[in-house]
Amino acid sequence: MSVIFVDIDNTICISSLDYNTATPLTPRIAKINELFTQGNKIVYWTARGTKTGIDWYKITETQLQSWGCKYTELRMGKPVYDLFIDDKNINSETFFSK
Repeated sequence: MSVIFVDIDNTICISSLDYNTATPLTPRIAKINELFTQGNKIVYWTARGTKTGIDWYKITETQLQSWGCKYTELRMGKPVYDLFIDDKNINSETFFSK
């Protein structure tokens, strides 16, 4: 199967810079969980703390668990950027609108 990297903030949850108040987008989580159930490797990859140096790992892990997210791995350290150009990329709004 495939290895699928999934962003967290404003992809599977609504959040601001106060990640403690993030609220899950349940239908989106269900769609990602289905990909996991089909045998895909799901890697949640977030930029939380990349700019500030704050370690958000435990809070993020707890959120994913409480939201019922199925995944293979959680990675921190995603770069902060305004535009990501890649031949295998899809915008989250496009992906979840199908």
